[in-house]
Amino acid sequence: MRVNRILLSTALIVVALVIQVSVLSRLHLPGAVPDLLLLTVLGLAIVYGHVGGALVGFGAGLLADLAPPADHAAGRYALVLCVIGYLAGLVKPENGRLKSATGPMVVVVAAAIGATLLYAGVGALVGDTAARHVGLGSLLFTAALYDLLLAPFVVPGIMWLARRADGDPLVEANSPAQGTDISSGWLSAGTGLRIGGQRNGLRVKAARARTARAGRIKGVKRL
Repeated sequence: MRVNRILLSTALIVVALVIQVSVLSRLHLPGAVPDLLLLTVLGLAIVYGHVGGALVGFGAGLLADLAPPADHAAGRYALVLCVIGYLAGLVKPENGRLKSATGPMVVVVAAAIGATLLYAGVGALVGDTAARHVGLGSLLFTAALYDLLLAPFVVPGIMWLARRADGDPLVEANSPAQGTDISSGWLSAGTGLRIGGQRNGLRVKAARARTARAGRIKGVKRL
């Protein structure tokens, strides 16, 4: 990975982990805890691809394994996020564009369910049966729900920062010929708004208004 990718990924992962431990884990929501670290890995993996996603996921998971108050074996969550990051990176669009918000949302739900199942499976192998006492079905449902609600506020921003750090021209381009930023595409698809088209439309309307105003002024002078 390039240096700018490593620096950005490290900063985002540290911030996400601090918020995860100090805020989200203390909300005492029923079932699972919203996984901000998982969403950060997903956003980076969709931009960096499967290799970058696996490396980012492993580093993020290992940091979470070592950060207090971790109560599980070191390397457990690193394995989970490494697999999730690799799989999420496989859905990276080749041209960097997302046509709708459906794909990323499906990735978030699948990642939340897959991470919970994989974490519980690895825990069963090492003798950790905590998931059985809490209820695996409840954990799966709440994990998918919380992450799906949090994703639109996290993943597009992570993707935009990743592309901007890479100097991707899609971040600066808004015309149909050049395409739109992948995160802007998600936001526009989810809201039904076309950001680049809106700006161009406003400019055309303003130009037409100025032309019409100039025509009226000239007509008055002639009279």
